[in-house]
Amino acid sequence: MLQLQDIVLHRGDRLLFDDLSFVVHAGQHVALVGRNGAGKSTLFSLIRKRLGPEEGNVLVPSSWRVVHMAQEAPASDRSALDFVIDGHAELRDVERAAERAASEQGRELEHANLLQRFDDLGGYQAEAEAAKILHGLGFEADTLNNPVESFSGGWRVRLALAQTLMTPADLLLLDEPTNHLDLEATLWLERRLASFPGTLLTIAHDRDFLDRATGYTVHLENGRATQYAGNYSAFERQYAERATLAAAEARKAAAKRKQIEAFVNRFRAKASKARQVQSRLKALEKLDASAVLQAQNPYDIAFSNADKVSRPVLKLDDAALGYPDHPVLDEVKLSIQPGARIGVLGKNGAGKSTLLKTIAGEIEPRAGQIVRGKHSSVGYFAQHQMELLDGRRSAIVELRALYPERFAPETPARSYLGGWGFSGDDVFRPIDTFSGGERARLVLALIAASEPALLILDEPTNHLDLDMRAALAFALQAFNGAMLLVSHDRHLLRQCVDELWLVDGGRLREFGQDLDAYERGDLAPTTAQPESSREAAAASTTAEPAPPERNTRKDRERVRAERAARRAATRPLRREIERLETEMEALIEDLTRLEARLAEPDAYSDENKANLNAWLQEQGQLKARLEQIEQSWLNRQEALEAAEASETQASGK
Repeated sequence: MLQLQDIVLHRGDRLLFDDLSFVVHAGQHVALVGRNGAGKSTLFSLIRKRLGPEEGNVLVPSSWRVVHMAQEAPASDRSALDFVIDGHAELRDVERAAERAASEQGRELEHANLLQRFDDLGGYQAEAEAAKILHGLGFEADTLNNPVESFSGGWRVRLALAQTLMTPADLLLLDEPTNHLDLEATLWLERRLASFPGTLLTIAHDRDFLDRATGYTVHLENGRATQYAGNYSAFERQYAERATLAAAEARKAAAKRKQIEAFVNRFRAKASKARQVQSRLKALEKLDASAVLQAQNPYDIAFSNADKVSRPVLKLDDAALGYPDHPVLDEVKLSIQPGARIGVLGKNGAGKSTLLKTIAGEIEPRAGQIVRGKHSSVGYFAQHQMELLDGRRSAIVELRALYPERFAPETPARSYLGGWGFSGDDVFRPIDTFSGGERARLVLALIAASEPALLILDEPTNHLDLDMRAALAFALQAFNGAMLLVSHDRHLLRQCVDELWLVDGGRLREFGQDLDAYERGDLAPTTAQPESSREAAAASTTAEPAPPERNTRKDRERVRAERAARRAATRPLRREIERLETEMEALIEDLTRLEARLAEPDAYSDENKANLNAWLQEQGQLKARLEQIEQSWLNRQEALEAAEASETQASGK
């Protein structure tokens, strides 16, 4: 077993570990979790003997082969296939020894023994095994003999992971193995690790990956380690049970849950498909466990909403997407309506990023037409944008350069950046000194302030820790604009999107099933064109069937007039619903802010007695008003649904 006993370690003046102890038994698959700076990567260094504790012991069985994933494959002219096989060092040693023995007379018996050892180590299957790993991680067959130096940084990370998986191990240490992986590669890695017979210790910020790949959790907090039986979700539940014993934390958790529940209830009432409703309700069931952890979340972020939004935001009509010498997608027809929340699925290289780049305006369609509304500003996040930041500038300078009027005063600028994790003098640090996570947070912060009508996010969670991912999910739930999301983080997809599009075989189509079906590989074909749910709902209630060819011009004009009259009849009702929604959002925001204040311990001090009565009275008034507005909204929503049903019936006659 792996044992860490009474470890004490400082980082400068800071006490990082204080009598830290835990045990990992052979064969256990363990998640190592904790906030940034808790010491997760430092523990890996201790286990690998790259670092020694000031006090205590790190005991690793002498017979254990400890294998650690490098952060990137170094540039070399070795082929990708050879580089991966190189991970099996003993196999390579035996192979070279056998070659030397074969070239010299009198070593025939030694050569035969070496060949037998080569066979025992799986040498004759090594190339096939390495190719299998590379294929699972997304490498195409025609790239396996390309030199390592020809691959980009993200693909070199995959090569490093592939070599690690090729290396025989008794203890496997994986630090962020899902970074730079797409969803398909992540699913393959989960299956691969499930069959790994040795001991696994992994650091990851993908909670679904942790749930699937591990069965035990070690949580680092305040310099100590606490062990939990179960995966990450089980850890959250157990942690919540312990933490809710503290009254102040319980009140904060209740306030956070109420905020989340308000969002989910809105989706429950407005969702047009039963599958979407159930998805939201399942997400709500899991929030009880995570609310306590989120009450402690250091990030406080939000995406600003546009004042005006066109309907539709954007349309593509029979477009061909790609590059001058490289077609990617054909016959793309889509419409994105305000408030659409779309997850885009597809294998690596299928064209997801090409689709997003086209919609974002970074590349033009090869053929066909793209129509953007007058009020259709785009906030676009992609990995390459982190490299476009001016490394000589600071976060506060970048923010002020983009929004000089809003953030000219230092106080609001520092407050805004503080919510994104840039506190104190961090706002003045040169961006050249930023980590990958800090760069990603800054780019997201700059986009969030832009008031986009359409938010396009291409793998936004790479480099982000679990706290930031959770904060991002809450912020995206509150965002009112349209959103397209590509992510290998299934938890983020489940929490933030209502519909799925699939890029497959050079085409884009609506994926009418849920994410679980996609994970199972159930890609039942459908002819439906991707159309955001709000447009689909509008089309089902307001669109007239095309009149037969024999209809006269007068008949067509009569149909259009009737359609316009029905639409005009419901317009006041729609406007009233929108007004009530705006008022509900404001009341929820006020109530959440007030209940957060009431969750503070000093709210009940003697100095705040007078204020406390006023706060409690205001809380009661806000709750009563919110209940009244919600009931009015429900009544008008039912009236609108009845009117739309009547309209649909009339349209079908």
